[in-house]
Amino acid sequence: MIETINKVEKPKRRYISDNLKIDSWDTIDSIFIELLNREINSVSDLEKWLLDNSELSAVLEEDMAWRYIKMNIDTTNVELQNDFNFWIKEISPNVAPYAQKLNLKLINSSYLDLLDNNKYRIYLRGVKNQIEIYREENIPLLVKLQEKQQLFGATSAKMTIEHNGETLTLQQAAQHLKSNDRQLRETVFVKINERRHQDVQALDDLFDELIALRQNIAKNSGFDNYRDYMFAAMGRFDYSVSDCMKFHSSVEEFIVPIISKIENDRKTNLNVSSYRPWDTQVDANGNVPLKPFDKSEDLIEKSIKCFNYLDPFFGSCLSIMNNMEHLDLESKIGKAPGGFMYPLYEIGVPFIFMNAVGSQRDVVTMIHEGGHAVHSFLSRDLELTEFKSTPSEVAELASMSMELLTMDNWNVFYANSAELKRAKIEQLEKALEGLPWIAAIDQFQHWIYTNNHTANQRREKWLEINNKLGNQVIDWNGYESALSNQWQKQLHLFEVPFYYIEYGMAQLGAIAVWRNYKQNGKVALEQYKDALKLGYTKSIGEIYETAGIKFDFSSAYIKELASFIVKELDAIINQTD
Repeated sequence: MIETINKVEKPKRRYISDNLKIDSWDTIDSIFIELLNREINSVSDLEKWLLDNSELSAVLEEDMAWRYIKMNIDTTNVELQNDFNFWIKEISPNVAPYAQKLNLKLINSSYLDLLDNNKYRIYLRGVKNQIEIYREENIPLLVKLQEKQQLFGATSAKMTIEHNGETLTLQQAAQHLKSNDRQLRETVFVKINERRHQDVQALDDLFDELIALRQNIAKNSGFDNYRDYMFAAMGRFDYSVSDCMKFHSSVEEFIVPIISKIENDRKTNLNVSSYRPWDTQVDANGNVPLKPFDKSEDLIEKSIKCFNYLDPFFGSCLSIMNNMEHLDLESKIGKAPGGFMYPLYEIGVPFIFMNAVGSQRDVVTMIHEGGHAVHSFLSRDLELTEFKSTPSEVAELASMSMELLTMDNWNVFYANSAELKRAKIEQLEKALEGLPWIAAIDQFQHWIYTNNHTANQRREKWLEINNKLGNQVIDWNGYESALSNQWQKQLHLFEVPFYYIEYGMAQLGAIAVWRNYKQNGKVALEQYKDALKLGYTKSIGEIYETAGIKFDFSSAYIKELASFIVKELDAIINQTD
C-alpha cells in the first residue's frame, strides 16, 4: 500500500548523458545510430536495449513537453513559439524514421520470443501496429499537420471581449453567464458570440486544411479514410467503429430524455417562457454563482486538502507538483484555452495547465487533471516509458473517477451545506449531460472523415446531429448561426481528432468506480489504485476489471448506470440541509 511521497528526484540516467542539450538534430543522431547498430546476443541484451531506448524516449518526450507547456502558457511569446516549432520541424521528422527502424530491429530480433509475454504483450502489440501504418512520405505531412493544429490555440487565445471597460478572456466572460441578471447574461452571450463569429471563416478554412492533410496521411497508409487510419494509429484494439455507433444510439435513447427532463425543470424554475442559450448556466433557484475559491493559491491549497481526505497519497502528489512549480492554473490574456495534465516521463512529476476563473467548473477541472496526475505518479516506476503511456480510455477513467470519488470531501471548498449540495447536484447532472455532447462530437467526426463535404454541409450535419443529441429545450431563435458553428469551440476536433469518445467510455467507467466505492469503500479505492498502477501493461478490459468494473458501453449497461446516477441525484436533491 502506498501511503505518501514527500520528495521526487529525477532518476539517474543509465544511458543518456546528463549534459545532453537538444539544440540540433546532430546532438542526438549518434544515440539513435548506436541503438540501431548495437549487437544483441541474448535476451538480457535485448531487455537492456529496450531500457536504453525507453530512457531516450523519456528524455525526448520531456524536452518536447516543456516546449509545448511554455508555449501554451504564453502564446504571444515568439521565442517560445520558435522553440516548439524547432522541435516539430527539426526533431520529430528525424525521429520518425529511426523509430520505425528500431521497431523493426525489435520485432526481427531472434530473442523476441524469449521475452516475458505477460510483461511485453501489450507493448509489442502496439509496436507491430506502428510498423504497419508507418509511411515515410507521411513525415512531412505530419510535421505540417502539427504546425497547422497549433493555429487553433493561437486563434482562440486572442479571443477577448470588452465589458464595463475591462478586457476579458472568453473564459472570464463566461462567468457572467452564471449571473442572476438575465439582461447581463444576454449581453455577455451576444458579445462572446459576436467575437467567436469574427473567426468562423478562419476556423472553417483551418479545419478544411486539416481535413485535407489528414485524409492524405490516411490514403498514404493504405486506409480509405482518416477515421479508419486513426482507429489503427490510436491502437483501438479493444473496440470497433460499430461499438461507437452503438454508444451514440444508446446515449440518444437513454441519456437525452434524462437531460431533457433536467432542462425542462430548470426552465420551469427560472419561470421563462423561452429557455435561451444564456439561461443554461445560471442557478435555476436564483442563487448567486458558486465561488469555491479566490485565487489559484486557494484552489491549490483546498485541492490538496480534498485529495488528502480521500487518500494521503493523492494529496502528496499535488503537494509535490506545487512545490516544484508544476502548476499553472489562472486564466490570463495570451494563454491558450483549455486545461491539460502533461506527463513528464523522466522526472515522473506531471504538469497541470488550466484557465481558472474561480468557478465550480474550475474545481472539477483541477480534480480531473489531478486524477491524471495521480495516475502518472502511480505508474511512474514502471520499467519502460511505453508502459506509462496509457490509452485515453484508461487515462480518462483515472481523472473522471476522481471527480466523483472526491465529492464527499468538497466541504473544503464549501463550508455552507446548501452550496455543497448545489455543487454535488451540478456534478452529477454534468456527468450525464456530458455524454450526449461526447456522442455528438464523436458522431460528427465519423461523418466528417467518411464524407466529402463543404463547410456549409458540415454546419448542416452538425445541426442534424444536434437535433438528436443536443439540448432539446434551448430556443436558439435568432442565434441559429451560433448553434451551427458550436462545434468550433471543441479543441479536440482541431488538435487531437478522434480523442473524445474516450471521455464517454471513461465517464461510464467512472460512474461504475464511484458505485463500487459507495458499496465497498476502501477496498474499491485500492482496486482503483491497482488499476492505475498497471499503466498500459494490460488490455483496457483487464485494467477496468482490476478496478472492479466492466469495460462495457452496451445499451443495457448505459441504462443501468444512468439509473444509478439518477437515483443518487434524487437522494441529494431530497436531502435536508
